[in-house]
Amino acid sequence: MPVTQPVSEMIAAARLLINQVSVHEAAELQRLDAAILIDLHDVRELQKMGVVPRAFHAPRGMLKFRADPDCPYHKPVFQTDKKLVLFCASGLRSILAARTLQDMGMDNVLDMEDGFTKWKMQDLPVDYLT
Repeated sequence: MPVTQPVSEMIAAARLLINQVSVHEAAELQRLDAAILIDLHDVRELQKMGVVPRAFHAPRGMLKFRADPDCPYHKPVFQTDKKLVLFCASGLRSILAARTLQDMGMDNVLDMEDGFTKWKMQDLPVDYLT
């Protein structure tokens, strides 16, 4: 069966609906304790690339389950009035993930523009797993 909506169109549509913040804005929101940064990387990426200190890890494939309070995989970090700033390596997975959470009824979701790659390029803090 052919693809009827390319992922590029899904990303473009999500960008119209999801507020984005720069990596510096995300860092400041975290510093002020006004936001929780949500890292969507898979475990192999965390080991290879490093992590944002104090970010909560929720792999993209588990995000809906972590966010849903009726699911056995739910994590309480998602039940907050703080902003949830989602990020991945480049911002493509995170913008789609933010849209998914918005579709689930969450209105406190932001996307970190250009993702963890930009975070590292801007010399923001990174921890490496051992």
